[in-house]
Amino acid sequence: MEPVNSKLRLAQAIQKRMETTPLDKITVTDLVRDSGVTRQTFYRNFRDKYDLVNWHFEQLVQKSFRQIGVSLTLREGLQKKFQFIRAEWCFFNQAFRSQDHNSLMAYDYECILKFYTDVITRKTGGPLEPEIAFLLEMYCRGSIHMTVEWVTGGMPLPVDEVVDLLIQALPPRLEGLLSDL
Repeated sequence: MEPVNSKLRLAQAIQKRMETTPLDKITVTDLVRDSGVTRQTFYRNFRDKYDLVNWHFEQLVQKSFRQIGVSLTLREGLQKKFQFIRAEWCFFNQAFRSQDHNSLMAYDYECILKFYTDVITRKTGGPLEPEIAFLLEMYCRGSIHMTVEWVTGGMPLPVDEVVDLLIQALPPRLEGLLSDL
C-alpha cells in the first residue's frame, strides 16, 4: 500500500471516529483497526494522532492558504480555508477542542505565522522589524483564537462575514504589508 493511500485511509478513519469521540479519547489502536493499516505503517507516517490531524489540515493549507499571493488574494484564500472548515465541521470542531501541545490550534498558528512572515520578508527584502513581528504574532494568535471560537461555537456567522472581520482586524501596519495579496 502506498504511503499517501495509507495516510488518506488514516485521515478518513480519524474523521469518522471524531464524529462520535473526542480527539483526545481516540487511540492509535482505534485508527489502525478502522483504517486497515498496520501500527507500523501509522508510525512510519505520523508521530501521533495529532500529527495525523495536522497532516490532514496541511492538505487544506495546500488548497487554499498557500495559494494566497500566488493565484488567490488574501480574501479568496481565507474564504477557501473557511469554506473547507465549514464543510469539515465535525473534524475541525473536535480538532480545535484538543489542548495537546501538538494540537491543530498550535499547528495552525505556526503555519499562518510562518506564511505571513515569509510574505513580509520577501516584500521588504529583510527580516521583520520587532514592532511588525509583535503585531504579526498578536494578529495570528487572535485570528486563530477567533477561528476556534467560531468553529466550536457552531459557526454562527457566514464565512464571508468571518473573512471580512479577519481582514478588518489586521493592524494598519500589517494591512499595508499584506494589502496587495
